[in-house]
Amino acid sequence: MKRISVELVPRDEDSLRQELSLLAKFKDKVDVVNIPDLLRFPIRSWQGAAIAQESFPASMPHIRAMDVDLDKELTMKAYLREHNIREVLVIEGDPPQDMMHEVYPTNSVDVIWKFRKEMPEVKVYAGIDQYRGSMAQELYRIKRKLQAGAAGFFTQPFFDMRYLEVYADMLQGLEVYWGVSPVMSARSQSYWERKNNVVFPHAFEPTLEWSVDFAKKVMAYAEREKANVYLMPIKTNLEAYLAGVLG
Repeated sequence: MKRISVELVPRDEDSLRQELSLLAKFKDKVDVVNIPDLLRFPIRSWQGAAIAQESFPASMPHIRAMDVDLDKELTMKAYLREHNIREVLVIEGDPPQDMMHEVYPTNSVDVIWKFRKEMPEVKVYAGIDQYRGSMAQELYRIKRKLQAGAAGFFTQPFFDMRYLEVYADMLQGLEVYWGVSPVMSARSQSYWERKNNVVFPHAFEPTLEWSVDFAKKVMAYAEREKANVYLMPIKTNLEAYLAGVLG
C-alpha cells in the first residue's frame, strides 16, 4: 500500500485537536490527513490543515472550486506557502447556505489549472464521483482534470468491491485514493441513497462490523495493487471505526 489518508472534519479548533489526538494512536499507519472545507464551520480547510501538520507529516486541505475567482490570485496562496502545505484536493463544492457568501461559476478544471500556474510546487489532486452519472461521463471529467494538471484522484466512498474493481480497471496507471466510509444506521444509508445515488449491494448491513470488514477488504486490495486508501470516518464511533480498520 502506498498511503493511507484519513479525513477529519474541522468543526472547531478544539474538536479537531481532540480528533487529531485520537488519530495519533494510529500515527504509524496514517500518512496524510484530509481536511474538508465546510462553510458552516468557522475553520477553513487550510487552517485545519495547518493544525493537522503539527501532529502528522502531511495534510491536505480541500479547495472548493466555486469559491475561487479566476480574475484574482488564489486567496489561500500565502497561507499555504507560510505553512508549507504542499498538497491540495480540488472539489466542485456545494452551494453555500449563507447567500452572503460569494461564489463563482468556476469548476474544478479551472482551479486545477490555476494552481498549476500560480503554485507549481503544490501537488493538486481532484475528485471522482462514481455516482454522479455514467462511467463514460465521469471518465471524460477525469481526462479533463488530467489535462489541467491533476496529479491523482480521490474517489467518493465505495461500498461494493465489484464496482471498485470496475473503476480500477478504467483508471489503470493513475494515482487513486480509494474512498471508504462507515454507514452505521438505516438513516445514514438512506442519506447516501438519496443524496449520492448509491446502490448498496444486497449483502450490505448498516453496522460498524460491516463497515470495518469492507474497509479491510479495500485495504487488502490496495496492499496488493500498491494503491492508496482514503478513510472517511464519522465523528460518531470514530475511535471504534479507526481501531477496527487500523488497529
